[in-house]
Amino acid sequence: MINIAANLTKINEEIEIASNKANRSSATVSLLAVSKTKPSQLVQQGYDAGQRQFGENYVQEAVDKIHELAHLTDICWHFIGPIQSNKTRLIAENVSWVHSVDRIKIAKRLNEQRDNNITPLNVCLQVNISGEQSKSGALINEVAELADYINNCENLTLRGLMAIPENSKDEAVTRKRFKQMQTLFNQLQHQYPSVDTLSMGMSGDLAIAIECGSTMIRVGTAIFGSRS
Repeated sequence: MINIAANLTKINEEIEIASNKANRSSATVSLLAVSKTKPSQLVQQGYDAGQRQFGENYVQEAVDKIHELAHLTDICWHFIGPIQSNKTRLIAENVSWVHSVDRIKIAKRLNEQRDNNITPLNVCLQVNISGEQSKSGALINEVAELADYINNCENLTLRGLMAIPENSKDEAVTRKRFKQMQTLFNQLQHQYPSVDTLSMGMSGDLAIAIECGSTMIRVGTAIFGSRS
């Protein structure tokens, strides 16, 4: 039987070791537990072990879990999957963060569909840093216009960037992509005071991501086990 509390402890220890090696405080790096395809009972176990931030990839599955776990008033839900136009309302109405905004059309819909009476939706722009045609995300030369648009949306708060580089066993390639993201992130920070989040790195490359300035690591399987 999977021990989620022990797995969370192990990942947090890895984050601390990597942060120390990068001369950073581990307090500057958050862990996002990616709970896609896992039942709400396992999210509850993670919550009971002290985890508060959870990421979901599929809209309806996320909404179901959010409703099932509505009694956990300080849990924080992040949507990190590709966004279809017909699903923006559910995202705008149910989560606190979205990491995968990659075009103005989606930002416009989220802004219009977010209730004015709740806190603005925290937004990270997804960047297709490796330029893969099969992958979602804005290209590097599209980031500035998208960031400017979101910064002017009343119901959105621009928080930073997210990326999933190409799957490479070459650490030099991974480091290059993460460094490119760090440069983009630093540029945004100089322009927008609200920008404080660089969402990149998973269990296999978290040390390189932290070395390159990541402030949020996304981990799923190493916490919850293989997808069922």
